[in-house]
Amino acid sequence: MPILLIARTYTVDMQRNLNDIIPPSRRRALEGSEEIPSYTSSPTPPPERPSYARPQAPRVKRSFPVGTAIVAVVVIALSIGALFAFSGAEVTVTATENQTAVAGEFLATGSAGDLPFEILTVEKLASVSVESEGTETVNQSAQGTITIENKQDVPQQLIKNTRFETPDGLIFRIRDSVTVPAAKGGAPGTLDTTVYADATGESYNVGPTTFTLPGLAGGATFTQVTARSSAAMKGGFAGPRPSVRAATRDAKSAEIRAKLAAEIDAAINEAIPEGYILVPGASRVSYESQPDQAAAGNSVELSEKAIASVVVFPKDALARAIAYQVVGSYNGQPITIENASGLTLTPVGDLPVPGTEEFAFSLAGNTTILWQVDPSKIASAVAGKSSDAAETVLAGYPEVERAALVLRPFWNRSFPADPAKIKVTVENAPKAK
Repeated sequence: MPILLIARTYTVDMQRNLNDIIPPSRRRALEGSEEIPSYTSSPTPPPERPSYARPQAPRVKRSFPVGTAIVAVVVIALSIGALFAFSGAEVTVTATENQTAVAGEFLATGSAGDLPFEILTVEKLASVSVESEGTETVNQSAQGTITIENKQDVPQQLIKNTRFETPDGLIFRIRDSVTVPAAKGGAPGTLDTTVYADATGESYNVGPTTFTLPGLAGGATFTQVTARSSAAMKGGFAGPRPSVRAATRDAKSAEIRAKLAAEIDAAINEAIPEGYILVPGASRVSYESQPDQAAAGNSVELSEKAIASVVVFPKDALARAIAYQVVGSYNGQPITIENASGLTLTPVGDLPVPGTEEFAFSLAGNTTILWQVDPSKIASAVAGKSSDAAETVLAGYPEVERAALVLRPFWNRSFPADPAKIKVTVENAPKAK
């Protein structure tokens, strides 16, 4: 029996890839683990080989850096300007100082000469109120300070008990002789002193006023010598008033004077004129108990006055007087003395009173004499000279202990010819007072 063969035809699509023949389940497993490569029947072109050749940058036409050039010019100009702005010539000088030991006799004169002196009178008043411890009947004279003025060109001596009269005819007297200095430089000579009322009672407690001297009436001196007060007279009283025991008065007076001691020292230093100096030993302080005053609340006002008589010398004149004795190289150059605390002055006799023409004393101790440097003189000395020449010149000045020279800009080798363009600084110049 013949066998019939039935043939089936399968057409294979050559365009399918591997994904088409992988079962779906297997394909899902592969997709979960890694990417399945895609294969096609068409050939895959080979990858291009990377090129290692350096790309050619387009050529850019460069312009001239005008901005940079401007900045550079400005910087150079500012640098040159700064050099000239800070240019100059300076000399810093340290003045010569002589540490000296002093032991010798000196003679000062009242208003002129190589070593003049001035006399100052300084007063301070202090009081305290004390509870009354009883009453007393008193007859007490008022008192106060007056300033006597002498317009004559010669000193005026006034004897003990000389009278001073107010415009209302009240008479006050001095209890010690005094000499009022002569007028000087168009200003009258003056002297402060204490006057006491000629009678007791409160009517003499007058305020600031003027005084004439009846004893000089009838002569030219009457108008040339007068007096004035700047504070009220105090203490005039007659009758009963509160009082304290003597022991209380003495204890309180001691307290007041202890307070006044510090105050009078400060007042003395304040009163010293500029350019003058006080040497320890050239002052004397005395105390005067003032009349008691009735105070509020049945109290008693106790008062004390400190009076200082002080002799002062011009710093420069005293330094010269000392230098002539102890500094062998000294020949009259400008010098001064800043501090006399290491010296002690001992008067020959007593301290002078106003009107005294000569004052003899001795000095002992140590001090420092400071030579004075004139900046204009130094500038003129180095003007137009080189640094080496300037150093040589300054070495010949005894007042210059050492000097530092500065020239700017650095290429300058000489000081300006104009002294005004040279700055001179003295490191240890004397202080104003």
